Amino acid sequence: MSDGWKLSLPCTREEADRLSEDSLLSNAIENVPTIVTREANPNTPDDWVIEIYCDEKPDAGILSNIAQLSPSALLNNITATIEKLPDEDWVTLSQQGLEPLRAGRFYVHTSNSAPLADSEIINICINAGQAFGTGHHETTLGCLENLDRLKRLGQIYHNIIDVGTGTGLLAFAAHHLWPTAQIIASDIDPVAIAVSAQNAQRNGIATGSTRTAIQLETSNGLDHPAVGARAPYDLIIANILAGPLIALAPQIASAASSGTVLLLAGLLKTQKADVLHAYMRQGFRLHHSRIEAEWPCLTLVKAQQFGPRKTVNIRRSPLASDYFGEC
Repeated sequence: MSDGWKLSLPCTREEADRLSEDSLLSNAIENVPTIVTREANPNTPDDWVIEIYCDEKPDAGILSNIAQLSPSALLNNITATIEKLPDEDWVTLSQQGLEPLRAGRFYVHTSNSAPLADSEIINICINAGQAFGTGHHETTLGCLENLDRLKRLGQIYHNIIDVGTGTGLLAFAAHHLWPTAQIIASDIDPVAIAVSAQNAQRNGIATGSTRTAIQLETSNGLDHPAVGARAPYDLIIANILAGPLIALAPQIASAASSGTVLLLAGLLKTQKADVLHAYMRQGFRLHHSRIEAEWPCLTLVKAQQFGPRKTVNIRRSPLASDYFGEC
């Protein structure tokens, strides 16, 4: 229990949907704050609120960076309200708006909620914090349900990568579904990798380079040598944003062989055609599309004539680091 500070800033739903852990914040202070978004009023569905919890009183520089998270508020000269939270566990407070959710056989909850006592349910505990991907965003929800769908269809995978893993949630889900598979989870943000390691420990999942552990690596896209060493993969998961998805298409294609299944998410419905075009040029074909609100989750398969390759050469995309992040 410690003193803390809460900042509240109005935003639009689109701004909330696009928000991930902003690099401006991580560059501003040593301890990255917890960021939570919520609907302000059910009667006005476009009105949302960004709530930021931190353990130090925000200075002018932090407030300036936070203001940029909501361009609509900035345009209307609306600034964040600041509230001191004396003698409160503000990390716990930040979890209160995150209700447990079901996605297929998965039940995703925070440490404030009890797991379900059901042998048919896979419980995963993920707290909101310094990495994006608690399962509550439509993109992550869609990925969980698509992973569950692939398992129900009898699909078996032996070599899996989760690109832009965030909290590690999707890698953990894949581990539960295919426990004997080799799994590597990468993220450009070292904070996300540290958070994933903590979440793995919380959920009793081994990490490291052993056969059935999840290997966690900080990587710009698929640049890390360990990622190339394990390729080609038979299941690739990439829940990031449309821009980096397009930029990473050559890298992802180089890490795939014929028959590789690819789950793509983080794109808006209006961006679906551009993302699909980038991957169809690399030899992928769309097999399934699921849309949650405005967020599609695409299942693609690498076509026969485009693989396999004798030598896997993952080509670096210089654009990946420009706008890489997870939704």
